[in-house]
Amino acid sequence: MKIEILADAEAVARAAAALVAAEARQAVAARGRFVVAVSGGHTPWAMLRALAGEDVPWADVHVVQVDERVAPPGDPDRNLTHLRDSLLAHAPLPPDQVHAMPVEDPDLPAAAARYAQTLGEIAGTPPVLDLVHLGLGPDGHTASLVPGDPVLAVTDADVALAGPYQGRRRMTLTYPILNRSRHILWLVTGGDKATMLPRLRDGDATIPAGRVDRGRATVLADRAAAAGLTTQ
Repeated sequence: MKIEILADAEAVARAAAALVAAEARQAVAARGRFVVAVSGGHTPWAMLRALAGEDVPWADVHVVQVDERVAPPGDPDRNLTHLRDSLLAHAPLPPDQVHAMPVEDPDLPAAAARYAQTLGEIAGTPPVLDLVHLGLGPDGHTASLVPGDPVLAVTDADVALAGPYQGRRRMTLTYPILNRSRHILWLVTGGDKATMLPRLRDGDATIPAGRVDRGRATVLADRAAAAGLTTQ
């Protein structure tokens, strides 16, 4: 796991945007397509806004969601709402190449299975995502893989439903597809992550984030989040 420490959240967002843009160019040159999965959060939304100004082969980019809250269209709780505001409003990304999790469907299990099929159509069978952006919660969660939730044990599906967390049920990518991806990009900012970042680095399997493969992972952290790291 490569860890880069930057001054603040703004610097993390800028560095992340440059990294994603470079990976997009490389993937399109090598395979003709770039499939990126994005999470929510203030720093990721700043990353997406910065990404809109980068040199990106937008016509060949597909954006999928790492997780989403079950909430109405346009609700501020929805990651999709902020994805549209941060990226689609500013970049020439074809709207039909943003693949939203179908959390408005009344049959959520069927919707999760359908989203897994969508991933297969754009990223192969089984789907291999080029880059997955993840965040790290103060409780060690990532995506909507939350401590104690039965979704942590899912190994036979790439997309599953999680129980209520912070007032909302979630749809989420699972460990199999996360660990199959070509590159994991962690954005970790804020002092409330300082105790969890060392555990992520060490692969502590007692926290959900620690069960994500570290072999192809990059962490961009600000100084506040990195305060708990020790020099090896």
